[in-house]
Amino acid sequence: MTLLVKVIPVNYVAQAWPLVENYIESAVSWGGEDYTLDQVQVYLSQGSWNLLVAVDEQGSVHGAATVTFLNYPNDRVAFITFIGGKLISNKDTFGQLKDLLKASGATKIQGAARESIARLWSRYGFEERYRIVETKI
Repeated sequence: MTLLVKVIPVNYVAQAWPLVENYIESAVSWGGEDYTLDQVQVYLSQGSWNLLVAVDEQGSVHGAATVTFLNYPNDRVAFITFIGGKLISNKDTFGQLKDLLKASGATKIQGAARESIARLWSRYGFEERYRIVETKI
């Protein structure tokens, strides 16, 4: 199966949401209490975050990702806030992802990841930069 990675324009997020909600919900469940699914939908519908989907030849959605951009003095970072799907991670789809993010000006891709996902993405050149720890005060 060949997948095409596409950016969903903000004016189509509402139409795409029912097709991606389950993928995003599974990713949000790993995110602790940082965001609710409703909050993710708001960020996407306002254009604060971008929605990307992986679709097959018939247009069926197999996965989705949300991305926000962070501008630093030396880089524009595409930060993957959530990603979910089945069998969507391979060299081809990652190449498409990089091309789409480069087209938006990104010079780096980052994301917070649990250990198993960090191992998976190390196949595509990702390296651990730091660990995030937290406590409520």
